[in-house]
Amino acid sequence: MNQPSLRSNAPAPGAWSPLTQPTFRMMWLAVLIGNIGTWIHEVSAAWVMAENTGSPLMVAAVQAATTLPVVLLAVFAGTLADIVDRRKYLILAQLWMLIVASTLALLAHLDMLGPWTLIALTFALGIGAAMAMPAQQATVPELVPRTMLGPAVALSSLSMNIARAVGPALGGLIVASAGIEWAFAINALSFLGIMVVLFIWKRTHTRSVLPPESFGVALRAGLRYATQSSVLQSVLVKAASFFVFASALTALLPIVVNRDLQASAGTYGLLLGCIGIGAISGAVLLPRLRARIAPDRLVLIATLVYAVCMLALALLRSIPVLYVVSLVNGFAWIAVLSSLQIAAQTSVPAWVRARALALYIVVFSGGMAIGSLGWGTLAQQTSTTTALLAAATGTVLAAFFGLRFRLGEAANINVTPSGHWPQPVVVDDIDGDRGPVLVTIEYRIALDRRGEFLRLMHTLGRSRRRDGAVQWGVAEDTEAPGTYLEYFLDGSWLEHLRQHERVTEDERALQDQILRLLADPARTPTVRHFVGGAPGAPLRQAPAAGVHVLG
Repeated sequence: MNQPSLRSNAPAPGAWSPLTQPTFRMMWLAVLIGNIGTWIHEVSAAWVMAENTGSPLMVAAVQAATTLPVVLLAVFAGTLADIVDRRKYLILAQLWMLIVASTLALLAHLDMLGPWTLIALTFALGIGAAMAMPAQQATVPELVPRTMLGPAVALSSLSMNIARAVGPALGGLIVASAGIEWAFAINALSFLGIMVVLFIWKRTHTRSVLPPESFGVALRAGLRYATQSSVLQSVLVKAASFFVFASALTALLPIVVNRDLQASAGTYGLLLGCIGIGAISGAVLLPRLRARIAPDRLVLIATLVYAVCMLALALLRSIPVLYVVSLVNGFAWIAVLSSLQIAAQTSVPAWVRARALALYIVVFSGGMAIGSLGWGTLAQQTSTTTALLAAATGTVLAAFFGLRFRLGEAANINVTPSGHWPQPVVVDDIDGDRGPVLVTIEYRIALDRRGEFLRLMHTLGRSRRRDGAVQWGVAEDTEAPGTYLEYFLDGSWLEHLRQHERVTEDERALQDQILRLLADPARTPTVRHFVGGAPGAPLRQAPAAGVHVLG
């Protein structure tokens, strides 16, 4: 029996439907303003560095100071965002960036902003952005109903593209008309909007009687979850293979405009603007496309279209035609980006969401950074045409390689906590740090259904490991064919109790399928808990202790 699909015949929510949710609308506008402020800073910092030093290396160092913290810190930031109050955490991150940006503005006003000070403070801003990004993305499912999550993710991607289209031009205008200090000051003010919305937001907390995970335990749990989640792995593989090649277009576009087209910075800005307009159009049309096209096919088509855009940039020298190509490129870009983000958002439960999104952010940022450097080096050694042709070829190969990794399962996964596991029966109190904990479940399966049972148990084993088990296995009794013992090991009693909180409706449906294979449905599986380590006081002998039936 297949698990029920979460898809329905109801009309797909419109592209702008998430904006009917007041908190999401306020947050989206505030993040848009913040993204514009970030682009104003990046353009202004690069300009002042170029004006003061004239060194391409120092200008590149400013760009690296922005992106490097994301690659280095995103996983740690995602771990923190999952174990602390996410709202307060985001407020502190925005406050940090407000202070750093204000310091930049003050030093620029006092004419005390040297090159290395600019790099250091830009790196500090990058730290704030790296710490905020996973938590900020993980809040989206809390602000909209699940049915609106797709359009909400697309709108979040759209805000970045709008900012990319508007921010650089606005930054150049501010620097030219008011001075560099005002550009930095406006960036500082842009963080206030998000802080205000976070203060207003009445977040619904999921209360737990258990103490929060320590940082080290939470980090290991997040990495363990990623190794056992097939959909999240598909997202990361598809993201890595796409962004490494796709980065060639954005990295080489200014070189193509300047050297090959012999055009001005204005043409470069218009091409970027067309990419942004294409992304906006994509955000509007994608909800309808997703209702008709499966996610994997949509990603395949969009990736191939992106490869064609790179071929066009490599071979065509007509600026009007390249404007059209840029529009299509923006559409294809947001189709891939939002499809990957939606799968990442919907396939992981709330307890590990920020950690999962942090891994995606690292793959995205690392792929773009490594790819840009690699394609830039190839273009310098050969030509931009050769580099773009190679990247386009790689994109096509990556598109078909990615067919092995499926995103479509994300639409059928229900990660809502089920709470259907009974609490373990114990005689004496057990210290939370005591362990390891061995859990055994005995099944009696109809002999003609053992193959189906083992297939389902393989899937169940992955979920046990995702939720916290460090070892798992299943074995058949040699004296009683059809009698199976499932066993898994948790690190401590507290980790096992957390596993009870993490089990989802999707896992409940899987366990219901297994129960239908029992030889005698009235004889439910027996579960036992065995706890290692020295107890605080001797446990009394009690045959029923730690035994219950699987509900």
